[in-house]
Formats: sequence, structure tokens, C-alpha cells
Amino acid sequence: MEIITKRFILRDFVQEDEPAFLAYHAEPRYAEFCSAEESTPEFIQELFQRFRQWATEIPRRNYQLAIVDHRTLELVGCGGLRQNGYGSEQAELGIELAPQFWGRYAYAIEIGKALIDFGFRDLGLKEIIGISVSANLRVSRLAKRYGFVEIGIQPSPDWMNVRGWNQIEWQLTRESWEHLFPSPRLC
Repeated sequence: MEIITKRFILRDFVQEDEPAFLAYHAEPRYAEFCSAEESTPEFIQELFQRFRQWATEIPRRNYQLAIVDHRTLELVGCGGLRQNGYGSEQAELGIELAPQFWGRYAYAIEIGKALIDFGFRDLGLKEIIGISVSANLRVSRLAKRYGFVEIGIQPSPDWMNVRGWNQIEWQLTRESWEHLFPSPRLC
């Protein structure tokens, strides 16, 4: 499974990605919006193996892909669409970049567009959901850029509540995406 963009290859994880995956998850800046449990090496290793397992499921319902720089072949993060827990025409979008790539050269913009296009075009989704931490303003800006609308606040875990944070739920419909980013028409 591969999605190719101008600068990136989004592909299934391979075992050789694990050291880079573990390294960027161990960065203190990365852990800012994670619970203490989600920052442990054990949790991160289990997460990596879960992403690899998802690639083998039939039928496939979860696409959590390694994001690799075309030129350097460096792992810059991961992103995907997950359908577990959602209807057949819905998925949850998630994108994470290693901290050294935050805010640089519109990486998340390019990757997000590719994943959303894949979801609506190839998976036949009608709706893509996003869930973010209220304090993560970069994610809020990205969601709004793509036409996501805030549809509610979800109950937050204790570690978020003590910081005064909430979980924001976002929604993007195929119709609103196609209105914002119409597909080129062939004559």
C-alpha cells in the first residue's frame, strides 16, 4: 500500500522503521499532548506492532502509514485513516510528525490532503472525523484549512482535565471537501 505525494511516500510500516518511530515518540516535545502511559517505550512498541498488524488485516479497515521523505528515505512521521469503531463510510484521520518537522514546509498540509483524497476517492468514505486536544492549535488550524467543522467536545481523560484541556471532535464530509477542492474534470 502506497500513496505518493510531491515529497513523500506514505506506505505500510516495515520493521526497519521501528528505531526512527521509537526515537521520535521518545522526544519530550512529542509527548506534550500524550498521556504518561502513551509515552512509555512499551506502549510505543505495541503501537508500532499494531500498525504493522493492521496492514495484514482482511478486510482492511485501518491504514496507519509511515511517512517517508522521497529524497532521504527518512521516516518523518505517520498518518492514516482508521475505520474501527466507525461506520463503513466513515474513518478517523490522524497525522503525526516527528517534532523536528513541525511547522516546516507545509508537510502536514501535503500529507493531510493525500490522506483525505485517498479516503474519499479510494475508500469511498462519506465522512472523515478528527479528534484533537484543544491545546493543540496547529491541528485546529489544519482542520479548518481542510474544511473540517467542530462538531463537539468529547469527554476527556483525567490527564487532559487537570490541564484544562478537552478533546475536540471534527467532521469533514465528502461534499464539503469536493466543494473546497474540486477534482479536475476531463473533457
